Amino acid sequence: MKITGLNLDIIWKNKGENFHLIEKELENQEADLFLLPEMFSTGFCMDASEVSDRNQESLEFLKKMSKEKNAAFCGSSPVEDNGNFYNRMYFVQPDSQVDFYDKRHLFSFSGEDKVYTPGKERVIVNYKGFRILLQVCYDLRFPVFARNNDDYDAILYVANWPEKRVGAWEHLLKARAIENLSFVFGLNRIGTDGNDLFYQESSHCFFADGKGISQKNGNIVSAELNMDELNDFRKHFQFLNDRDAFSIEL
Repeated sequence: MKITGLNLDIIWKNKGENFHLIEKELENQEADLFLLPEMFSTGFCMDASEVSDRNQESLEFLKKMSKEKNAAFCGSSPVEDNGNFYNRMYFVQPDSQVDFYDKRHLFSFSGEDKVYTPGKERVIVNYKGFRILLQVCYDLRFPVFARNNDDYDAILYVANWPEKRVGAWEHLLKARAIENLSFVFGLNRIGTDGNDLFYQESSHCFFADGKGISQKNGNIVSAELNMDELNDFRKHFQFLNDRDAFSIEL
């Protein structure tokens, strides 16, 4: 399975321009799955009442792109649902099947927890023979929530992770891959947002041994995920069999 992520310089609070930019950047790209950053349509914005999707604008855009590319599309956007705001990560398949995950760990340092409602479910999507765990940005700092109970093969992280703390982002992505014997694809945004925070190019895909397997070309970062290679690695290194048993209260 080929995953292609877009290192997007998100235009602050401008959905239409971001949709146009994504279409332009991906015009000549082919993949099984396209990955977009956290809050790809607006930037990581706390003005939820202003920017949140009320008519599923971002979801409809993902559906359109998925149909045109005959590929899955995944990314998060701010949404309003039953009077609450969520940082919602969509996974849209070409047959119009939609799964979504609401970000569980809200970034209190920026006040996200005062604006958005935390998700209550851990979400795993089945696509092209892979079981894929959906995660958003700050979730990366909480390994218990992402612990592999032999129920997934890859983790997707979408983020707006500033340059000031990018070392943690890169180290933790690799750690999640090693400790969970899984592929990990972490896609970060680039550029400067409306709060003058700078985001350097720092998107990566890691194999289960921590080896980087992504290739980069301009704003495009891609990786080939091979399930046979992962199964062979897991058969040889059966570390998950020794994991601790526990349950999580959400």
